[in-house]
Amino acid sequence: MGSSAAATAVAALPSQGFAQDAIGDYLDQILPTTTAPRRVVIHNLHTDERVDAVYFDDGRYVPDALAAVNHVMRDFRTGDVHFMDPQLLDLMHTLSKTVETTQPFQIISGYRSPKTNAMLHERSAGVAVNSFHMRGMATDIRLPDVSLANLHRAALALQRGGVGYYPESDFIHVDIGPVRTWG
Repeated sequence: MGSSAAATAVAALPSQGFAQDAIGDYLDQILPTTTAPRRVVIHNLHTDERVDAVYFDDGRYVPDALAAVNHVMRDFRTGDVHFMDPQLLDLMHTLSKTVETTQPFQIISGYRSPKTNAMLHERSAGVAVNSFHMRGMATDIRLPDVSLANLHRAALALQRGGVGYYPESDFIHVDIGPVRTWG
């Protein structure tokens, strides 16, 4: 993404209070080498909001699509919206292609504010103090047409970050941090 495309991406985000220069620089650094369109389809189970959008097209991230994803993946408890890392969307896109589905990812948790994360950590040792959810780099998901075990295996095979398995709660965690597994 050139500086003008990054500026366009950043211009779509000022009302959300993101550090515009930092986001533009970051988008420049993570620009994929392929220009093929990428789509994300998500359904936030807590708000019943949905997004079905091409978030990457013609060699660049699409600012309006990223803003829509940020909104739908917000902390539903506080209403706080945070920049969701496009690499997480890339991971979800690849995961949907791997399991051969066009169904929406059901979002159990996307962004978590520090306040929400602290509250959840107090309730469960399974919630990390410095969760990648607070950085917009993690999501807890399931797919309606893919068994949780198959989704988990596919996420593990990608080796693109952390993968947690929560069959008793019917979701997996994926993030774009270091490769690691639990659950």
